[in-house]
Amino acid sequence: MPRRATSDNLVRLTKTLIPTLKIGEGQTERVVWDTETHGLGLRLRRSGNAAWVVRPPRKGGASRIFTLGSVTVLSLTDARKAAADRMASATLGVDHHAERAAAKARAAVTFGSELPRYLARAESRLRASSFRDVRRYLDVQAQPLHGLPLADIRRAHVAALLGSIAETSGPFASNRARAALSAFFTWMVGEGLTETNAVIGTNKATAETARDRVLNDTELAAVWRATAEPRDFDRIVRLLILLGQRRQEVAAMRWSELDLQGAVWRLPAERTKNKRPHDVPLSAVALEILAGVPEREGRDLLFGERKGPFSGFTKGRMGIEERSGVTDWRIHDLRRSSATGMAGIGVLPHVVEAVLNHASGAKTGVAGIYNRASYATEKRAALDAWAVYVLKLAGTG
Repeated sequence: MPRRATSDNLVRLTKTLIPTLKIGEGQTERVVWDTETHGLGLRLRRSGNAAWVVRPPRKGGASRIFTLGSVTVLSLTDARKAAADRMASATLGVDHHAERAAAKARAAVTFGSELPRYLARAESRLRASSFRDVRRYLDVQAQPLHGLPLADIRRAHVAALLGSIAETSGPFASNRARAALSAFFTWMVGEGLTETNAVIGTNKATAETARDRVLNDTELAAVWRATAEPRDFDRIVRLLILLGQRRQEVAAMRWSELDLQGAVWRLPAERTKNKRPHDVPLSAVALEILAGVPEREGRDLLFGERKGPFSGFTKGRMGIEERSGVTDWRIHDLRRSSATGMAGIGVLPHVVEAVLNHASGAKTGVAGIYNRASYATEKRAALDAWAVYVLKLAGTG
């Protein structure tokens, strides 16, 4: 309970009087109340610090003291105005203690504090490869937002972050991060933890258009020659060209999926986009690449050195662009280029579809199971012929 004001603590505060006010013997602090502005006081500490305070009335007659600011920062005139405003709002029924407690609670709910709960939900709903991307965007690239209260994050914060991602990782990465952030904020709005989706209204780093980029023979040969080093990324790119499979499928290739003696890579259903198991015949060229991959004790994954599969495609692709001179392409374009190239050397369309593991109407249900076996020979012949063609293009066959 605040001490009752005594006569020596009730004075008209002035600029000349304030420096003369002292704490009494044995006191740790003293509050001198202003007779001109109701509720305004000057709190003196034994340490020598002095601060303006206000004591507005509360319901039932009880009151609490609020600190307005130090006398070194707030002038007497400004302190009187701040105290008058606080007293007026208290008279109107504003509970400043409740507001302060609510603000403190909001500040505790940050982007980072809620992220683990959101990621746990996302992991249960997304494919493994999609979840890895979302986690990277939110847990790694969105770190500048982690310490901010959700309720305080504005469009400007998000726009600045997206601009930074576009500069360091490229415009498409920025667009993917934008989508991940929007999904995160939409869920937080639904949870009642923020009122708005701070992503709404931000600009995309680039227009999203359906890609049909196919590397021609000269470009494909240049990329092949630029990936001759015995490192993970070079091996992955060459396998993508030879096998026509998806980027994340190759990046997360496991020793347990490989039958090197039978020259087959057996992709389980949980690792394919259409959730169907897929056998990929391995040409002699592909087997030679895999033979050069060092096995790491206790690690089933072939590529990458951290806990998960290989990452760092954007940086790696930019290096290939510098070495090969081939520009304006993305990793997924290799899959399209392989499919187009196989068709170009005479592989029938339905066999190309089988190699790519596309589930069309002709390959679903019982027919899909039958075709998986019946196309094994055709797929092997197609990938063997394609590997020979690629080596000839590169001048090494």
